[in-house]
Amino acid sequence: MQGSEGAQDAIESGPAHRKPARIWRPWALLVAGGVLAAAIGTWLVWFSVVVQRNFNEADIRAACQRMMPDTADRCYDTVVIQRGGVRR
Repeated sequence: MQGSEGAQDAIESGPAHRKPARIWRPWALLVAGGVLAAAIGTWLVWFSVVVQRNFNEADIRAACQRMMPDTADRCYDTVVIQRGGVRR
């Protein structure tokens, strides 16, 4: 008798257990896609800021080297501080 009761419980609980999974699956995929898109977007913004900062530093160094070759490092530090950056 116990064997048939266990089988009947499995039959009764089977479809009821699978139904919520079908409902939540699209939402889980949507949330996972949103998190992935947010992570990639955040990384792209960070990367563009780093690249832009490197280009700006190179431009400042080149300008200081052209205008004041003897004190280019001091010129660079002064310009960075005036623009609100941090000393190196």
